[in-house]
This record gives sequence, structure tokens and C-alpha cells, in this order.
Amino acid sequence: MIRGKNNIDDVCLCVQYTAVRRETPKFCLTAVFEEEQSARNITAESSPFGRWDLEKWQSETLYLSELWRGKICQLRTWLDGWVNLTEIDPDEEVQGEIHLQISVLGDIPRILRCQVLEARDLAKKDRNGASDPFVRVRYNCKTHESAVIKKSCYPRWNESFEFELDDAPLDTPLSVEVWDWDLVSKNDFLGKVLFNIHRLQSAHQEEGWFRLVPDKPKHSQHEGTLGSLRLQLRLRDETVLPSGHYQPLTELLCQSVGPHLNGNWPDLIMLVDETTTAESRQEVASNLVKLFLGQGLAKEFLDVLFKLELDKTSEPNTLFRSNSLASKSMESFLKVAGMQYLHRLLGPLINRIFEEKKYVELDPNKVELKEAGCTGLHRVHTEAEVIQQSTSLLQSYLSELLHAIVQSASYCPVALCQAFQQLYQCVNKRFPEPEYRKVKFIAVTSFLCLRFISPAIMSPKLFHLREKHADARTSRTLLLLAKAIQTIGNLDTLTCCSKEPWMVPLQPAIQLGITQLKDFIIRLVSCDNSEDLGLQQRMSLQCGSMEKEGFILLHRTKDKSMLMTSPFKKYYVSLNKDTLSYARTQHSKKSSFISLPRIRAVEKVEEKSFGSANVMQIISSRDNGLVEKLYLDCKSVNELNQWLSALRKACSHNTDTLSSYHPGIYKGDRWSCCHQKDKADPGCDKTKHGVTLQEWYDPLDPDLESQLIYRHLIGVRQAMRKKYQEMIKPEEEDDRETFEGEKKLDGVTRLFSVLQDLQNSHTAVEEEERLKSRNFLLELQT
Repeated sequence: MIRGKNNIDDVCLCVQYTAVRRETPKFCLTAVFEEEQSARNITAESSPFGRWDLEKWQSETLYLSELWRGKICQLRTWLDGWVNLTEIDPDEEVQGEIHLQISVLGDIPRILRCQVLEARDLAKKDRNGASDPFVRVRYNCKTHESAVIKKSCYPRWNESFEFELDDAPLDTPLSVEVWDWDLVSKNDFLGKVLFNIHRLQSAHQEEGWFRLVPDKPKHSQHEGTLGSLRLQLRLRDETVLPSGHYQPLTELLCQSVGPHLNGNWPDLIMLVDETTTAESRQEVASNLVKLFLGQGLAKEFLDVLFKLELDKTSEPNTLFRSNSLASKSMESFLKVAGMQYLHRLLGPLINRIFEEKKYVELDPNKVELKEAGCTGLHRVHTEAEVIQQSTSLLQSYLSELLHAIVQSASYCPVALCQAFQQLYQCVNKRFPEPEYRKVKFIAVTSFLCLRFISPAIMSPKLFHLREKHADARTSRTLLLLAKAIQTIGNLDTLTCCSKEPWMVPLQPAIQLGITQLKDFIIRLVSCDNSEDLGLQQRMSLQCGSMEKEGFILLHRTKDKSMLMTSPFKKYYVSLNKDTLSYARTQHSKKSSFISLPRIRAVEKVEEKSFGSANVMQIISSRDNGLVEKLYLDCKSVNELNQWLSALRKACSHNTDTLSSYHPGIYKGDRWSCCHQKDKADPGCDKTKHGVTLQEWYDPLDPDLESQLIYRHLIGVRQAMRKKYQEMIKPEEEDDRETFEGEKKLDGVTRLFSVLQDLQNSHTAVEEEERLKSRNFLLELQT
């Protein structure tokens, strides 16, 4: 939540980092919190509309006075607290790391030697997109400075500086500062590292990469008056076991929703539903949906949840209106299976509203005549004219949207048709006509309109319909249109008009829309069940293919190629399940491609390399073993991050990956980033294979989803045991000889047994890791 003197609406941020370990022959740890150096790239969760980034709230005059970088690494559960907002101080805006070797030599006199090797990812302080860094080493009132490395954020010095230890007090720290040299103005501070020499004397030597930290923050005159930001951060370390360990759990969950059921096995899903807390329901629903999608049982899973929800509901007006597991699962399913459908449905209308930027307002209390402009001869619009004009515009937008919805019945994905058909039939059976005529329609619209179309209209950027958030005027238009579609989805114009009387001018259009929406739903739920096999195949392909495409500026270079003055040309780039292809036009028969298993790294490129801050590089290997680089110049930082994330996810299982790379280019006789002359140099910065955006259409990872489900179930195991005992009827407890009683008990008992086996496997892995760490420490001591 953000709080301050300006009465800002409360906003809850939840930033979750997940470190994933995979117990395979190649042990790796992917830590998502080691992402691109600034807070602007952190993604947050905003229920119910998904994820958004902090860039929206980034201010040019405010910044987070504390980012808790050190605390994140020590985090075990939750970190929750308020962070003060203060004015930006250039000396506080630092980033990057420096490679140092500190050692104590000799006995009398003792010498402190500081060897400055290199630095990486320094802040860009100059207009050319780089810096001119040098190092200043201070100890006991003595100072040494290194040479200045021009135009580099990845400098290499390889210089040593020595100080006498005997004349200095024991508590004197060693300070290593990095500065950007400027010829005219004062030098810019890039960060520093402090060392405790007393601790160093016992170890004699310390070497490694050290994160640059800001100088001590100065007290601002505005401190405490600019508000504060509440952050909740969570670091979770997951160990993913080999696939065979999760097979019993996956099989048991699949049997719980299988078509052969006789009313017993759904108790497993019921237990999960009853014991899942509100805080974890969204994550559990998403994990279960992805697991059943991978098994081709998403429709069956949703069917079980629909029936459980209907059994608990006696009042049709509250059906699927709460954030139950059924509601969250259906919502996640729509985002995974229907995103392409949503883009085709809403894309043209959203683009029209953004381009027109018309002033639209129906509420007389919010009409601003100055915003509406003049009618001619400098005559200002009257309030009645503004409302009439706004009504006409909204009717036009609403008419176009309803027409698009009606026409979408012909291209709506089979997956969505099947899910809505199941929902429609289950609700109609539970609340039959003629007493409940509208309930089956409302059940469908509660998801289609209220949880899918309407949120996408209000926040197009969150659904990737636009690259940027709407301005205030466009945002208000989108909100009014979303209100109209919500009213249509509720199939009730009277309730809306009584709460918001200024919506009355739209009542005829809304009433017509209700009739059109009902006809659309009837067509939607009339799909043929014979397409079940195609449904399962299409769902697996859609969730695992990681498709992304679009026009983008591209430059391809090989080892012997030289960069041209203007190397980029416009290509249509397409990413599918196996390849990354590019051609001059979208439907060109002649195209080039890169096989995804050959991609070794996908990384950013320094701004000074091409004069653009949104360039990325794809490093791949050819048949002859030589390295090939493909440079993509994206239109914006959002497009850059989306392509980086999509490619890294598509290549997540590649084995022959690079651990380091050059963020610059090899031009002339040296690398522009670190000035090394060896073209075969492995790189001056570490790769970031695990840094990705969390999207609804992420590729399926069955092992990870199973691990996350296991982690949840093991946490609620005791609650599940207690709940299961309450669910068993007294007569069933007394008569356990019956076949049905044995089958029910067997299903739940197997679940607890499977969870115990997985827990034992994790314990064995953790013990093995502790043993490795102990042996490593013994080797260091000897």
C-alpha cells in the first residue's frame, strides 16, 4: 500500500521470488532475484487482474530509500514493512559489482594489498550510454587511484595498491570507491565497498565479486513528508526432484477427476478445496490448472470444481461470485487458454479508443467543461452537450464490442467452448427452468464478462493489449465501457441504474446487449463434443509452444562479419515450439531460422553499442561449432523484456548454455564493453537465464507444478486429515467393510502415503546437500 499526504488509494504489492533447484545430473540454482539491476523490472501481483510492474509508479522525483537487497538474500519466509520515499540523490543511485582480491602480506611490516581486477554493470552516467570509471582506494588517510577506463560499464584494471597495516588502528576500514571521471563537471559517484580489516587479518585473503553500495544516505528536508510504500517480499527455495518422484502424485490427482468416478474420488479435490486458504488460493488454482492441462484433463478438473461449488450454493445470486477455488481455477484457465482469443476480440476496439482519446464522461459531478473543448467560435460545451456526446461515443464503442463478441462465436477456442458448455449444463441442472431462467447465463457471464473481458478493458497493458498504461482521459473511457459490459454481464439494468443513475442514457444499448449476449452464449455452448481429442491436443500445444511473433528490427552477424553503419533491417520474427524464424514479410515463403536447442544465451546489449537501449542478442552455435549472434532492436523496454522472457522460457531446458557473455560488441580490434582484444574471450558479465517475466501463458513445467502442489499439500496435511474425518459419516466409519468405504479410504490414504514418500525424498536430498557443504568446508580448512 502507498500512503502519504495526497490521499493516494491503497495499493498492495506482493513481490515473490522463487529460487528453483532441480535434482538432475546437472545441479543448478536459478535465483530470480538476481534480475536486471533496478526496481523497475520487479513484477507485482494485483488481484484480480494479474501482474503489473513498478514502472507505472516510478516517479522522477521519488525513489525507494531502502530496497533491502541484503535482506532479500537472508530472507526465509516473509519480509513485510514500510519503506520511506525520499528525494533522489545521485550518489544513492548505484548498481553493479566489482571484482577484488584483498590480502595481508608479511610479518613485519605487514602490508595490506588491494588488487582491483574488474567491474561489471556499472551505472551509465555519461550521455554516450556508458561511464569513464576509475577506482579510488582509501585506508588510514592514504589514497590511491587507478587509471581511467574510457566509455565502459565493464572495465578491467588489474592494478594493485599497498598500505602499511602497523600504523593504522584496528577498526580502520578499507574503502574501495568507484567514480565516473568527468573533464569539466565534478566526478560522479558509482558506488563503494567497505572491508573490515580486523576480520581479514585472520583469513589473510579475501577474493570475489562485491556488490557496490551507495554512500550513507543524507537526511532530506522532505524526509517523512513524501509518504511511504509498503512492500511484502517472499523468497521461496524449491527443490525439484526427477520426474519419477512426482508420478504417483500426478496419477492420484488425475484419478480424482477421471471419467470413471462413482462419486468417491472427488473427495481428494474436495479436501484441497476445503483446506486451501484465501491467501494461497490463486497460486494453488493456477498450479492445478497447469498440471491438469498437461495431462489433458482440464475440462474434467473444472467439471469437478463446478459440481462442488454448486453443492455448496443454495442462493443462485451468489454463484461463483466469491474467490473460491472453482472461481480462481476457471479464471486461470481463461487466461491460459483464451489470451489469443481475447486479443482478437478486443484489440481493434482498444486501439481505436487509445488513438481517438475522446473526452467521455456521463457523471455530472465529474464533467470538466475545459477538458471537453469548444464547439466553435470559442464557445465552450455545456454540461448537457458533453453528456450527450459522451453517450453517443460510448454507444458506438459498446455497439462495436458487442458485434465483435457475437462474431467471435465462430473463432472462440474449442477449449473455452467446452468449459462454458460444462458450466452451463451443470448450473442448468442445479437451478432448472422456469424458476431460474437467467442463472445459467449469469454463470457464464460472471467469468466471460466480469473476470475476463471487463478487467482487460480496464487494464489493457496487464493483458498485453497495449504497451503502456492509459492516460487519465482514456482510462476514464475504458472504465465507463467496462461498467457497461459488467452491467450487461449481470443481465440486470435496473440495479445498475439505481446505484448510478447517470448510466440511464446507456440503458437502451445495454438492454440490446443483454439480448445479444444471451444469443451468443447459446451458440457458444452448442459446440460439438466430438472434438475432445482436438481439445486436449490444442491445449497442450497452446500452453507449451510459447508462440510469439511480430515485426522487429534485426541484424545477423557471424564470426567473420563486420558491423555496418546501419545494420538493422525490418523482419517478421516468429517464435514457436522448436524454432525462432524470421523473414522480410509475414507470409514470405523464404525465411531463416534458428533451432531453439542451439541457443546458448539470450541477453541485453549495452546502449552505446548501437545507440539504442532496447537491443538484445541471441547467441547460438552452428553445425561447425562457430558462434552466431542475432541482434534484435525492440521498440520499447516492455517489448524487449517480453522477447527476453519468451526466449529464455523456450530455451529453459537447453544444456549447452553459456555462463558469461559480452554485453557489448566486437568492433575494430576489441570488445566495446571491457576493451579486451581477444575475440574468443568468454565474456565479462554473467548470463541471466533464469530472469523471466511471469506470464499466464508460460510453458508447462509438469515437475515444477507438481512440486508446488506437493509443497502446498504438505503444508495443509494436518488440516486435510481433520477435515476428512469430519466428512466421513458415522455409519461409514462403523461399516468399513463395504466396497465404497474401502475405495474412499484408499484414495485419501494413498494421498498421505504419496506425500510422505515425497517428503522423505526431499529429506534425503537436503541431507546430501548438508554433507556436501560439510565436506567442502573441511577441504577449505585443510
